[in-house]
Formats: sequence, C-alpha cells, structure tokens
Amino acid sequence: MTKLSVNINKIATLRNARGGNIPNVLNAAINCQLFGADGITVHPRPDERHIRYKDVLEIRPIIKTEFNIEGNPSDSFIDLVISVKPDQVTLVPDRHDAITSNAGWDTLKNRTFLTDVVSTFKKEGIRTSLFIDTEPVNIENAVITGTDRVELYTEPYASSFMKNAAEAIRPFIRAAEIARDAGLGVNAGHDLNLDNLNYLYRNIPWLKEVSIGHALISDAIYLGLENTIQMYKRQLTS
Repeated sequence: MTKLSVNINKIATLRNARGGNIPNVLNAAINCQLFGADGITVHPRPDERHIRYKDVLEIRPIIKTEFNIEGNPSDSFIDLVISVKPDQVTLVPDRHDAITSNAGWDTLKNRTFLTDVVSTFKKEGIRTSLFIDTEPVNIENAVITGTDRVELYTEPYASSFMKNAAEAIRPFIRAAEIARDAGLGVNAGHDLNLDNLNYLYRNIPWLKEVSIGHALISDAIYLGLENTIQMYKRQLTS
C-alpha cells in the first residue's frame, strides 16, 4: 500500500499570516490522522515562515501515524531532528530563501556530505530519504550514501502531465525501477494532486509514500479536510 503523508505547512502559513493560533496547527495534525492520513509531514525552514521549530516539538507527542520531517540538513535542523526522532527525515537541498523545493540533490557532488548526515540519523534509528530527480547518476550515488529511501521530485511530471501523461511518467518509472532494484524504498512528492496522483500510482505501484501539502490543503478549502484526505487516499487504491 502506498501511504499518504499530509504536509501541513500551509496550515501554518495561514496561521502565521495573521498571528495568534488560528488555524491551530496541532489540531490540524490530529485531524489529518483522524481523517485517515497515514502520516504527517512538516518542512521547517530557517525563517520559520510556516512550520516553526516549536511546532515540530509540540506535534511529535501527538502523532500516532508516521511523522516525516523535511528540510535542508543545517546544524540546527540536524539538532531538531535528533531531538524529535521522527519516523523519517527527508533531506532536501533548499536554499534558505527558496519559496518551495525546486530541485533534488546532486548526490555525486554532495555524496560525502550526505553520507555523513545519513549516518548521523541512522545511528539515531531514524529512517532517511533523499529528495532527488530522475537522473540515474543521482540514484546510484544515493545508494552509496546509505540512505534508506529516495523521494522523487515530481514537479516535472506534474507540469507535463496534462500535455502527455505517458511521456511525463516515463523517466519516473525508470528512476523508480533503478531505485527499487538497488534496494531503495521509493517515495514521491511535489505538485501531486487529484488529477495526476492516480496515474503515478498505477504506473509505480511500489511507491512507499507520497507527501502532499499545497494541493491537498487547497482542495480542503472547497471540499473539507476529511473528505479531501479520503479522496486522495482513493487515488492510491485503484
């Protein structure tokens, strides 16, 4: 079964726009798992413009499903993850001023650095995943780092899906096959939505997890959070 991890960053973005504690991020995390999410994802950034480090510390004790923390492995991020001990940490090469994640790791160039970071987390019993593109060289060097999984950066798939779905999915199928055959678990995320998710799932049914935030939270404005989570879950069952 492919798990659905709901990224709740956008809930925190809305809260921070006004100050105070509405909407309540902790309640959102509780409700997402109550409504059927298989996991909760957060992506704290240094400027804390959405999820704050304090949120991460407060969310951990209330999560009964999987907890995934994404981010660039700065010293402060590494310290946070070790203190929280999530089920999974996803390492993303974000610039500090990036609006959103827009590239995967160059695992050849950063192989030594990533190997050290992965080793640090694995010693703490935390599953690791590297955010990467579909280039085989990046998958091959991800294996060398010792990571447990890779998360395929699916924005190129999503942006081309409506033009030619078969062409858009092709490099992702190949990348997922290479990763699987090398013994890596395969996750996916970025710009996945109700239009393109099922096609991805049907073509790569061995996906371990998809992490979805922006589209899902946006859909929830119109459709309701409980209904939306169930709609996304149905995309991963047929």
